[in-house]
Amino acid sequence: MSQSRPLVKDSISGADYFLRGFSLIRQPGIRTFVLIPLLVNFVLFAGAFYALLLQLDGLFAWLHQQIPSWLSWLDYLLWPIALLTILVVFSFLFSSVANWVAAPFNGLLAEKVEQQLTGQASAETGMLDIVKDVPRTFGREWKKLKYYLPKAIGCLILFLIPVVGQTLAPLLWFLFSAWMMAIQYVDYPFDNHKIDFITMRDALKQRRGKCLSFGALVTLFSAIPVVNLFVMPVAICGATAMWVDQYRDEQLGR
Repeated sequence: MSQSRPLVKDSISGADYFLRGFSLIRQPGIRTFVLIPLLVNFVLFAGAFYALLLQLDGLFAWLHQQIPSWLSWLDYLLWPIALLTILVVFSFLFSSVANWVAAPFNGLLAEKVEQQLTGQASAETGMLDIVKDVPRTFGREWKKLKYYLPKAIGCLILFLIPVVGQTLAPLLWFLFSAWMMAIQYVDYPFDNHKIDFITMRDALKQRRGKCLSFGALVTLFSAIPVVNLFVMPVAICGATAMWVDQYRDEQLGR
């Protein structure tokens, strides 16, 4: 029996863990803590989208002054295109901002999921504890950003290189995005146990394929407008399940 358990865990893909997050967010002991990241998402999305719509309305008012009246029918064509463009572009930028703002509550959600999966009670975390931990939490998000930016710039430069660069760039960008999604979400349970960023990153590299399949699915769902509002809590729950199965014993036994 002791030989079979690791094999079962190893057979679970990262994508399976992400999909498992959809069932975890509905668990009675977890649902309350899912609401906070969701509310953060909805408030940020609604506010930013409304501001963009106001700017768009001003832009179309300016266009009306520039084009003859017989072309006014273009409104019916340009408005849907503009709205779709905003939704698609905004979906790529939205998750990064939301993760920064909701980071303290994301860690709390990961803590509660781990507690439910392991059956081991952790110290109670109140609002005061969350507030006190905000500087350290944002410091951790800053480390992720410093890790992300140079590599993202390198990938974007590839898009400017004709033929070879432009052929490889989309694939490399998707793989890099998947890797960063894994780092972003699996890091929450690591950080809850005060495991430093470098150790976390090296641990994920040991199961790179599993992390990439997890991150690939998160990336795909994050690119779907409206659906991306629900990705963050689902990914946190799935990533915490992966932490419990794949990393917890070896990291806490160090």
